[in-house]
Amino acid sequence: MIEDVSRYLIDIPIKEDLPGKNHGQLLTYASDRQFPGLNYHAQIRWITALPENIPENKAVVSDSDRIILYWGNNYKEPEFLGAEIEFCLDGHSLVFSRATAVFVPGGVSHGPAIWKNYETPHVEMVISLNSGNLDNLIDADKAPQTRHISDPEKYIVRKPAYEVVAPTPTKNRMHPSMTFISNDLIPGVDTYLEFSWIWGMPDPDPHIMEHVHDDSNELVFHIGSDPDNPEDLGAEIEIYLGGKPVMIKKTSALYAPMRIKHGPLKWKSYSRPHIEMAVIFGAGVLAQSDPGGHQKTMGE
Repeated sequence: MIEDVSRYLIDIPIKEDLPGKNHGQLLTYASDRQFPGLNYHAQIRWITALPENIPENKAVVSDSDRIILYWGNNYKEPEFLGAEIEFCLDGHSLVFSRATAVFVPGGVSHGPAIWKNYETPHVEMVISLNSGNLDNLIDADKAPQTRHISDPEKYIVRKPAYEVVAPTPTKNRMHPSMTFISNDLIPGVDTYLEFSWIWGMPDPDPHIMEHVHDDSNELVFHIGSDPDNPEDLGAEIEIYLGGKPVMIKKTSALYAPMRIKHGPLKWKSYSRPHIEMAVIFGAGVLAQSDPGGHQKTMGE
């Protein structure tokens, strides 16, 4: 039972300015500093100009699996990125110019990301699994040993799956949503990540009802689209967690532990496009993860 439901909503980020021109500001929206005991860590940063290449950008290694996700700022063309990026995974170059996800197994060196060109603002998001902090993140050249993978291309998702559908299509919202991480896209991964753009008041509203994940924890992100004011969500949303209401007014992360009912969600106001993202841990396929509880509803 949840007594203080407000602590499960993280809407005040930890901020860190990065060295180098145009590297942006890191905004941490999930960590064990913000929610003691949380075993996940998530940061976002907006890129609003071409980042310069600097010596401080080196390959790193973490004991934890990590998801690194890039997407653009055009809800009408959601796979458009607005840049060309070269990302190094286990020393191999991966180049992409569309919305893309990279799954980094623990112990594998990764980075740096090098921008080859820039067109429009876009987002980089990094999620660490099985750790609520970055204490285990070190420079690759200081790691006592690193893990190697045979085919780095198998760990990049260049094209999302479109498989999460609601029983009733919702106006002013992507339908279906974009899945960027799953066991189907990257075999062996037991995390499911999908997100949708919302570009108006959803109809019907609510369209995500109360549901529960019996064996999986979830982080639900609501992310605004203003690169000059990334904390501005562009909406007010009421969500229930454990039967108690929480009001989402800013870019945020909501932690929904396994076996805790959450939903419904109801949009109270709308002012600009924004993203709703679900990350379900320990459930790598749609039938297990069931974001929004839609699959169970349709199966009843």
